[in-house]
Amino acid sequence: MGFFDVISGRSKRPRNNIDALFAIPPAAITLQTELSFVSTKLGSVCYRAAEGPAFEATMRDIVAVLDNDDDPDVKLSRDDFGFTWLTAEQDTLEALATDLHAVNTGLEVQGFADGLLCSMFSFADMAGRKLALVYLYKRGTFYPFAPVAERQRDNLLELQIQQLLEKELPIEPDLGSWMALWGAPGL
Repeated sequence: MGFFDVISGRSKRPRNNIDALFAIPPAAITLQTELSFVSTKLGSVCYRAAEGPAFEATMRDIVAVLDNDDDPDVKLSRDDFGFTWLTAEQDTLEALATDLHAVNTGLEVQGFADGLLCSMFSFADMAGRKLALVYLYKRGTFYPFAPVAERQRDNLLELQIQQLLEKELPIEPDLGSWMALWGAPGL
């Protein structure tokens, strides 16, 4: 940060590192061995859709690349807040991380990075508990989200996962940034 940034009160936004998405498969092994959570093989990217033919063409290209076989494994949906969710399903967590990385990179390269909100990987355990590891695009960090019922979350489990994965993933230190993703696809 420069001198004029300090005087004017501006701060630099933390740089995202979408390559951090590739740290999810090793972190998933820790989740499975320590807490019995396994991947549901679903992941999503949440973004604010832009207007115009350039954005539409970008999204068509991204979906075509990801959905290149006979089984449709990419779905688009819109939430109550106006955000669009691209949900992908893959046989392996490595392939899923690659798909979500491709979506983020594709939007970023085409100039639509400002609309990116987060990426999410879904997990569940044998008892039916759900969990998401959420990557905040603009902060470059992850946080756990564990919904348990309508508008309720398991804060204790989230904090346990924070401690469990803090050496494997860049965990978001500001608990106030751990958004509740009610109704997110894949959860």
